[in-house]
Amino acid sequence: MIDVLLKTLPFFAIVGLGYGAARTAFFPEVATAYLTKFVFYFALPAMIIRFSANLSFADLINVPFISAYLSASFLIYLLATGVAMLRRRNVAEAAVEAQCATIGNVGFLGIPMLAMLMGPEAVLWVMLVLAIDQLVFGSLIVILIVGSRDGRMSFGVLRTVGLGLIKNPMIMAMAFGLLCSSSGVSLPAPASEFFDILGAAATPGALFAIGASLATKSAERLSVASWLAFCKLILHPAAVAIAALFIFPVAAYTAAVLIAATALPVAGNIFILATHYEVAPQRVSASIFLSTVASVVTVSLVIAWVSILYS
Repeated sequence: MIDVLLKTLPFFAIVGLGYGAARTAFFPEVATAYLTKFVFYFALPAMIIRFSANLSFADLINVPFISAYLSASFLIYLLATGVAMLRRRNVAEAAVEAQCATIGNVGFLGIPMLAMLMGPEAVLWVMLVLAIDQLVFGSLIVILIVGSRDGRMSFGVLRTVGLGLIKNPMIMAMAFGLLCSSSGVSLPAPASEFFDILGAAATPGALFAIGASLATKSAERLSVASWLAFCKLILHPAAVAIAALFIFPVAAYTAAVLIAATALPVAGNIFILATHYEVAPQRVSASIFLSTVASVVTVSLVIAWVSILYS
């Protein structure tokens, strides 16, 4: 545990550095916004292209993996939804809370950190989690929020979901890389070096941006935020572990990466959605803040435990 904690500390130290820089106003909010854009639209897609260019669609079609992740995630999603409904929250708020309980910071934190801690081969499985999150749960929250307001499903909702996926640079980067690999076209040496150099900025840039964005998050509504952080950091990886290790035949290393990926804190893009649709942004903000702070310990514990599975 101590060894793993020491390995994860540099990652969270960069998060802390970003937080301190933004908290002291040395790194203004507008700078955080532009750094986040750089990482989201350039650095992370470059890293994803570089990894996915060596994969194929067949590598991603792992039925036990997908079944374990989806079944466990939907269980936690329904649990969080049920608790929200018992508190008399509307459908839109329940959907946002369920998203907080289920979707982790896989893109900004998971890909760079787990690639270094668990090996580059972990990226395939982390990217598969990211793809499922975006395609399934990213679509579901928009459908539930917009559908509940309109009172019905409409072409406009589906159009919004479709455009959101097409405009997502990480999904497009994954698709481009897989297209290159499946077509047998290898990246030219200058292009490969370009993506290597640009992708190298993803890890420090993403971690610093996470910390800087936390400086603008509030810690209000602590009771609900604590519950959602508990769901994301403890219940979600526990449910996935049971599904991957005892119900579905997921290979040991693959299961370890899957469990570690689901132990990540609440994803930051949920706050963007909550703000855009004006649905409980303060609740989401507090959930992101609490789960990220607590994940310094919980993620280290989970990675230390899952490393036993394949060591």
